[in-house]
Amino acid sequence: MGFLSQDQVEKFHNDGYLVVNNFLGDEDVASLKKAIANIIDDFQPDQHRSVFTTTDTPKQARDTYFMESGDKIRYFFEEGALNEKGELIVDKQRCLNKIGHALHWLDPDFKRVTFSTQVKNTLRDIGFKDPAIAQSMYIFKQPGIGGEVSPHQDSTFLQTEPMKIVGMWFALEDVTLENGCLWFIPGSHKEGISRRFIRNPDQSSPNLTIYTDPNPDYDETKFIPGPVPKGSMVLIHGEIVHKSERNLSSNSRQIYTFHAIERENTVYSPDNWLQPTDNLPFPGVFEN
Repeated sequence: MGFLSQDQVEKFHNDGYLVVNNFLGDEDVASLKKAIANIIDDFQPDQHRSVFTTTDTPKQARDTYFMESGDKIRYFFEEGALNEKGELIVDKQRCLNKIGHALHWLDPDFKRVTFSTQVKNTLRDIGFKDPAIAQSMYIFKQPGIGGEVSPHQDSTFLQTEPMKIVGMWFALEDVTLENGCLWFIPGSHKEGISRRFIRNPDQSSPNLTIYTDPNPDYDETKFIPGPVPKGSMVLIHGEIVHKSERNLSSNSRQIYTFHAIERENTVYSPDNWLQPTDNLPFPGVFEN
């Protein structure tokens, strides 16, 4: 094996997720938080009002700002950051749900972490032959207003045939039950995906994206919490069911995450909401 032990690889394939503590050192954590602070400094909240949610009728369904964000660094508000008139009611530093979706390529600090030797070896260890990065996000989970993320499977949003997608999720602060840790249904990745989130084939519709089916009614008793310390990496199989609750604490829960797809002997679905562009074809992990 390379970075992961055989036991870790087996646990990942059996459970559908794996926690690796101390994946990032303090310097890496500090560099990513500083980089995002600089990006927020350049952010002009009055220029747009794009809100990100994970409901069955997400606000981004009609939002070209969201749809065209795959090769850019763009900003998405928490619902609780705006009043009913769309006016900002919290500080600029605490108004964002996430920033996405090309930090991995357009910011040097995020690029360095994304294409690190540790990341490459981890992907090799779990069986990827020619992975590429499809998207990346910085998620804030703001204190008091950080919204819940409803139960979902990442492959709902990014599908390949055959299916081979993995998320790498980096805790940049201590992640606790109180500030919105991840929850998983272990083994649920073995049951396939329940629905897809795709570009709307009905071009006359105002909705640019649609879910193909309603979200299943998952058994809440099957979810297992995953609090992790700062610097941890959580490896997330594309088909495992997971969620996070609202952050009602006084502490943020900042994380960086990206999704890798397999390119060898797979086809990336042309109706996925996110598509590679001329400006940013999905960059291969092992070439960078």
